[in-house]
Amino acid sequence: MRTLITTDDLAEYCATARSFPYVTIDTEFLRERTYWARLCLLQMALPNGGEAVLVDPIEGGDALSLEPLYELFRDPSVVKVFHAARQDLEIFFHEGNVFPVPLFDTQVAAMVCGFGEQVGYETLVRKISRGVIDKTSRFTDWSRRPLTDAQKTYALADVTHLRSVYEFLAAELARSGRKHWVEEELSVLTDPATYVVEPDEAWRRVKTRTNSGKFLAIVRELAKFREVYAQERNIPRSRVFKDDALLELASTKPRSLQDLAKSRMLMREGRKGPVADGILAAIEAGLATPTADCPAADTSRDKLQVNPALSDLLRVLLKAKSEKAGVAQKLIATSSDLDEIAAGQLDGAVMRGWRGEVFGSDALRLCEGKIALAAKGSDVAIIEL
Repeated sequence: MRTLITTDDLAEYCATARSFPYVTIDTEFLRERTYWARLCLLQMALPNGGEAVLVDPIEGGDALSLEPLYELFRDPSVVKVFHAARQDLEIFFHEGNVFPVPLFDTQVAAMVCGFGEQVGYETLVRKISRGVIDKTSRFTDWSRRPLTDAQKTYALADVTHLRSVYEFLAAELARSGRKHWVEEELSVLTDPATYVVEPDEAWRRVKTRTNSGKFLAIVRELAKFREVYAQERNIPRSRVFKDDALLELASTKPRSLQDLAKSRMLMREGRKGPVADGILAAIEAGLATPTADCPAADTSRDKLQVNPALSDLLRVLLKAKSEKAGVAQKLIATSSDLDEIAAGQLDGAVMRGWRGEVFGSDALRLCEGKIALAAKGSDVAIIEL
C-alpha cells in the first residue's frame, strides 16, 4: 500500500485519476479538541481494481499541498464518490474553499434506492459487495504516527469497497430514473451555507423553553461571544462553556467576577481571564438591548391549527407511498412536515422536486378532497373523487 507525502506524488496520482470516470475518496479526521476538523489522512481509489493510496498530510507536512486534489475536485469529467460526505466536505470547504463536482454520496443514493434511512457503510458493503470490514481500528487516534498496517488496511477498505457500492447504486439509479432525486439532496451538501455558522445566529442552536425577549437577547450575546472565541482559537464550543452553563448565565445575569464565581455550571477556566471578561460583556450587551431589538423565539409551530384527522390520513398516505417507492418515510417527509400540510401550509419542500412527485402532489389532492384512501387487502388504495 502506497502512502503519498509530497505534492508531486499527489499531482501524479490525481492526473491519473482524471483519466477515469470516477474516483472514490474518504478521510480520517479528529475534531474532539478543535473547532475545525483536523484532516489526518486521505484515502483514494481508482476504478476497476486500480491503485488505492493513502495521502498523509501529517507526515507530509509542508512538503504536501492538497491543491492537486482540489484541481481534481474541479474537474467535471470525474465523479467524486464519498459515503456520508458532509463532514468530509466541511474539511475541504474550510481548508480549500472548494467542493468536489460532480459529487456522489453513496449514503444518500442508498436511501433513495431503498436501503433505509442513513444506512451505514458496513451495511452497504455487506449487502452489495458481500464484504466484511474489520472494525477494530474504527476509534483509533488518526493523528498519531506511525500508522500501523492494520490502520492503513482499515482506511483503504473505506475506498476499495466503495467502488462496487458506487457502481451498483449508480446502475440502480439509472434503472429507476431517480438520479435527479440524489442530485436534489446533494445540492444541500455543496451549499456553503451548510457549513458556515454566523456568530449572530449561533443562539438558534441553543435549546431553551424561555420566550422572554431579554433572556433571549442575553443568550444571543453569550452564544455570539462563544462562537467567535472558539473559532478564533480553534477550540470546541464546549471548551469555552457548555449550553447548560450558557442558560444558567442568561438566567442569573452575573455582573461581576464575584457573581461568576457562584455559577454551578461554569467551568473554572470560565471564571477568569478573557472568557470571564467576554461573558460579562455579553451579559451587559444583552441587558442593554432595546426591547424592539430583542430576538423572538420561533413559535410558529405552536400556532399551527392542525387538522388531526387530516394529519392521520397524510400519515397513511405517506406510509403507502414510501412502501411503493421503496424509500424510507423520513426521507420523504417528517411528522412536522405532515402537521404543516394538515395546517394548510402547502409550500414546503415536500411539495417540490422528487418529493412532490412521490408524495406531495397526492398529499395536496388529499387536502383538497380530490382523492380518498381505502383499504385494499394489505395495501392502501387511492380513490379518485
